[in-house]
Amino acid sequence: MKLQIVIGSTREGRKSLQFSKWIESSARDLEDVEVEMVDLVDFDLPLFNEAVSPRYNPDRKVEGDVKKFLDKLAEADGYVFVTPEYNHSLSGVLKNALDYTAYELNRKPAAVATHGSVGGARAAEHLKMILSECQAVIVPINLHFNHFIAGNIDEEGNLIKELKELQYGPHTTVNTMLNDLVWYAKALKAAK
Repeated sequence: MKLQIVIGSTREGRKSLQFSKWIESSARDLEDVEVEMVDLVDFDLPLFNEAVSPRYNPDRKVEGDVKKFLDKLAEADGYVFVTPEYNHSLSGVLKNALDYTAYELNRKPAAVATHGSVGGARAAEHLKMILSECQAVIVPINLHFNHFIAGNIDEEGNLIKELKELQYGPHTTVNTMLNDLVWYAKALKAAK
């Protein structure tokens, strides 16, 4: 099974990269799962302005980084979408990237991992609605990082010892979310 962790921020100094690395390190412990980081900073996606919705455009032709991004998404069996909370919502760059999708996420599981004010809860709610409209299957367990990332997750994505030692700390939630994601990915793949 192929799992992608999509980093939904391109800002300089972003904490989403550290957060994503921590999720990635947890995902690497899963059996029979190939993990890949998909960083939106690697794709030059202009503001979405297609005249017709991608799902309803039989003559759609995408090129360049848009095609590269959509082809990359299509490779995966499941996703973790990581976003900070900006102005009580998800990042604009992630919303823009998702607007380009047609069928790439169709009937594939997506988990939501957010950070920021109140753990990014408002961003998570918006992102779940958008992913649902993209035809993804939303995994019920979401990861909301209620702690400040700076000082709690280092640059390599290692969680500090004090948080690792909490019986029901963030490491428990990330592992539960990832195990659910794998379960949904296997079930949905079998159903296809």
